[in-house]
Amino acid sequence: MQCIRRQPKRTVSQENMLLEQSRRVAALNGIRLGLKDDKDLKFLLRGSQLLKVKSSSWRKERFYKLQEDCKTIWQESKKVLRSPESQIFSIEDIRDVRSGHKTEGMEKYAKDVPEYRCFSIIFKDQRKNLDLIASSEDDANHWISGLGKIIAHSNSMNQKQKLQHWIHTCLRKADKNKDNKMSLKELKDFLKEVNIEVDDYHAKKIFQHCDKSKTEALEDDEIEEFYKILTERKEIDNIFQMYSDTEGFMSCQNLVRFLYEMQQEEDAVVAAPALIQRYEPNERAKRGNAMTKDGFLMYLLSDEGNIFNSSHRKVYQDMTQPLSHYLVSSSHNTYLMEDQITGPSSTEAYIRALTKGCRCVELDCWDGPNSEPVIYHGYTLTSKILFSDVIKAIKNYAFKTSPYPVIISLENHCSVDQQKVMAQHMTTILQDMLLVAPVDGNKAHFPSPEQLKGKILVKGKKLSRQEDPTNGNNNLEAEDVSDEDEAAEIEDESVKTEVQQKGKSDTLKLAKELSDTVVYCKSVHFEGFDDPSHPRAFYEMSSFSESKALKLAQESGNSFIHHNIRHLSRIYPAGWRTDSSNYDPVDLWNVGCQIVALNFQTAGTEMDVYQGRFQDNGFSGYVLKPEFLRDEQTKFNPKSITEGTWGTKKKLLLKIISGQQLPKVNKSKNSIVDPKVTIEIHGVQQDNNKKQTKVIENNGFNPKWDEEFTFDIEIPALALVRFVVEDFDMSTKNDFIGQYTLPFTSLKQGYRHIHLLTKNGDPYSSSTLFVYINIQDCD
Repeated sequence: MQCIRRQPKRTVSQENMLLEQSRRVAALNGIRLGLKDDKDLKFLLRGSQLLKVKSSSWRKERFYKLQEDCKTIWQESKKVLRSPESQIFSIEDIRDVRSGHKTEGMEKYAKDVPEYRCFSIIFKDQRKNLDLIASSEDDANHWISGLGKIIAHSNSMNQKQKLQHWIHTCLRKADKNKDNKMSLKELKDFLKEVNIEVDDYHAKKIFQHCDKSKTEALEDDEIEEFYKILTERKEIDNIFQMYSDTEGFMSCQNLVRFLYEMQQEEDAVVAAPALIQRYEPNERAKRGNAMTKDGFLMYLLSDEGNIFNSSHRKVYQDMTQPLSHYLVSSSHNTYLMEDQITGPSSTEAYIRALTKGCRCVELDCWDGPNSEPVIYHGYTLTSKILFSDVIKAIKNYAFKTSPYPVIISLENHCSVDQQKVMAQHMTTILQDMLLVAPVDGNKAHFPSPEQLKGKILVKGKKLSRQEDPTNGNNNLEAEDVSDEDEAAEIEDESVKTEVQQKGKSDTLKLAKELSDTVVYCKSVHFEGFDDPSHPRAFYEMSSFSESKALKLAQESGNSFIHHNIRHLSRIYPAGWRTDSSNYDPVDLWNVGCQIVALNFQTAGTEMDVYQGRFQDNGFSGYVLKPEFLRDEQTKFNPKSITEGTWGTKKKLLLKIISGQQLPKVNKSKNSIVDPKVTIEIHGVQQDNNKKQTKVIENNGFNPKWDEEFTFDIEIPALALVRFVVEDFDMSTKNDFIGQYTLPFTSLKQGYRHIHLLTKNGDPYSSSTLFVYINIQDCD
């Protein structure tokens, strides 16, 4: 039998001292956040009782409190044997705080409570929303406003402030007896907490160096000294020394030289003084128009020192070309949160996709009870949601991330009566947002994203005997049209049985009212590429399964490109992808396919590449295709590249120098990562490549690689670069740590930081790679 050693009970004076100490730490963290003496912050630090809502029968009171680090929230739990870690969630994991009944849970289960007492916490990952009811309007406002302020202020902290805040939080965690001192054992625990393994000899050496008072414990200035040693960046010191004087200052003139020689910045003369004013913390240096080592580091960690070209963070491409000239961020079966067979459907999935920049969402519509159409994956056990609720969610979130048009891709299986209800819901809910007539009488070609700003377009079937979509409507009430049933393609035995039992028809009766909502995106079956003497109408578009589209790209690449100059093409995943896995979008972008729809709910390489492509052009969801994919005379074929005007071939020289604050993959205290970096090129077949660094053992805090790589890039306009960091494991699959993907054309040269993203595509607060980039024209 194992004895449990009981901790000695603290005296009242010890408890009071710890309480006062905790208040001081919380106040200091509040100041770091720029929220000194903030009433909302003080309320959150005291905490309050809230009602947690899970269902109509589950509504329970729980205590919630912001911890002294001002970064995590503790939640009371009645579960037996629940670990302390599971009772805490980080404010960094919060995507949004919504007041009122703004989630499905609140809509269903809290309608009896006034909106002003309700709020919901929406998480970044696949975690369920946290629906909460406060005891009063004031309490709800404190939580909504307080969390909003902490999130906003945390996001506006620079990298150095984030690092300082994080390290001090880890120091506090390692200080087990809360005496504000650090013993050698606590120092070792701290190093493990920040993801670095140091042997006893080195740990003792650091400890003795900092322990100036020889008291066998570090405190105050000694802890600050330890912090400085820990955060030293020798690789940046060496670069700084090359351009600084003997007193440790980099003059404005030398900064101009660095920006021009190393960073390839053309406007170096204008940029240098502005960078000094923006990032230099030393007032004396700033007055002398110079930069210290600290200012130089802050510049390199900033947006201007980022590998991604900051001018591409805003819309910079020509947005006045026809819609078919752009790649469009698009989601497949948008309503699904998980797999394609049994997973839940949710309006939250639409909100998540739209806030990730998605501009084309899919609605599979079926007859529902009470004459209300529902959305779900037909023939499967996925749950059902109301069509009207989805349209409301689209209305509320369509233009929060981007002002450019949203396309609603309808897969319609409804009766004529419920189709009329669908049309009515779209008309009454979306109102002026819904495009119901051609823009400026344009009937010859697509309008541009610029002309369609703030508009929602419907893609769907059109009555064939009706006049063309751009010419108004006639009096036909309804007729049979060919049915497009992607759900019936699912390779699952239960689905096949269901399809057979329902006796699927190849035609569907289409209501005029629903037909009238389709203007520029008329769905038709693909019958082959256009005969030049009898071209199809520009507004006719087809959907292709990934296998059909890839076959066309392989066998008729140039014809597919020409088709996609004038027409929109939508691609969707194969029927066997019942787990909601994704296909590689790059081969289809390479032949100009615009609406390459992926399962947004599934993280992985394909989604990383997808988000990497669409972070370009201001995250607007629209990226202009290269000239050679828009030119009517183009001879480009990605499967058979010949000489042509596809852009100058490039040589990418890349040095992976170091990593900073890589997250722990395994949360166990003794687990330290063994990181390695893989660099991948995704583009035309000749450019696809992959190279990797050596493994650094037991160091996720500040690993050093100093390894150089070279890549030849044949078609730069179609290439993307992906950096992946993994925890190497000899016996099992490597664990994912973080990644970052960007278009080759958005790369900045010189010494740059890569700010790593999580598996779900959200930024880590301070995990980075430090690299050197040089791009040369090939001879």
